[in-house]
Amino acid sequence: MADNEFTLKPTRMMTHPHTTRSRLMLEVASALVNRRDWPLLQARVSLREQGAEDWALNLFASDSPATIHEVAAGRVQFAMINPGMILRLAALGSAPFAAPIPLRIIAILPALDQMVFAVNQSTGLKSITDIRERKYPLKLSLRGQPDHSLQVIINHVCAAAGFTLDDIVSWGGQVRYDSGMPYGQNRIGAVHRGDIDAIFDEGASAWGNMALELGMTFLTLPEAILQRLEAVGLRRGLIEKKSFPKLSADVPTLDFSGWPVYTLASTPDSLVRDFCRALDESKALIPWAKAEPLPMAQMVRDSAEGHLEVPLHPAAAAYWRELGYLS
Repeated sequence: MADNEFTLKPTRMMTHPHTTRSRLMLEVASALVNRRDWPLLQARVSLREQGAEDWALNLFASDSPATIHEVAAGRVQFAMINPGMILRLAALGSAPFAAPIPLRIIAILPALDQMVFAVNQSTGLKSITDIRERKYPLKLSLRGQPDHSLQVIINHVCAAAGFTLDDIVSWGGQVRYDSGMPYGQNRIGAVHRGDIDAIFDEGASAWGNMALELGMTFLTLPEAILQRLEAVGLRRGLIEKKSFPKLSADVPTLDFSGWPVYTLASTPDSLVRDFCRALDESKALIPWAKAEPLPMAQMVRDSAEGHLEVPLHPAAAAYWRELGYLS
């Protein structure tokens, strides 16, 4: 080889260094949120061109309706929320949304779930309307996260039944915002200790039978209440006796199923297709039941475990149809 000649030799890092740095951070974040003992579980990812001032693409997984306002303002392009029926509230302009927001769904992560209004049998309460009629001084535990979708839904239920959480306090009751899930020691444990006599929360399958074993019962939502709630965009559900043997009958309640990924109707088709392609390519990497790939064919259509509360984005529907997930 002449002195002025040279050969490029491969190095260990074959990808662009910026790609490696970004991939490293994303993989570490993925590993952290997959740990059972890791408390920081909400994820927000921002992407931009190297050296750009603005973050062009923002992804946010949240259970707060406040995220919908960020999507509407263009600060977040793709978001995920729990539960899906919150999207219909936004589409209709029901509280806490001042005006309709044109949202569209990309896909829905299936999650069969119902809302539970659990009270001690000793209260004698049977229906959500009994609280107002008896002005019952309930000692109630709610989810500690102040911006959780649960707070919006519970406020709608109380309003439909003719009272507020402040009314419960004025009747001599207590409304606590407790950290953790309802099956935790400071919530279901508080029922066992006699500190509280009610828990309003989601996740019937996770803690419903625990509550029934402690002598709690589930308040029903009467038909008139359900119709008022449907008018604002909420979806009726049913807690079935077959899954909760200590129930004397099925309990009408609200459906909490499905965690949709959504965007604005105006999001460019090309960006939507890029997102859909990345989601489909990642389906085997995202933890799912029995370590199976995400059930994409189920995730892009209405089902009992995830409802299309707003339509699919047209570009998403076209892409899923091309892949055979939609007919």
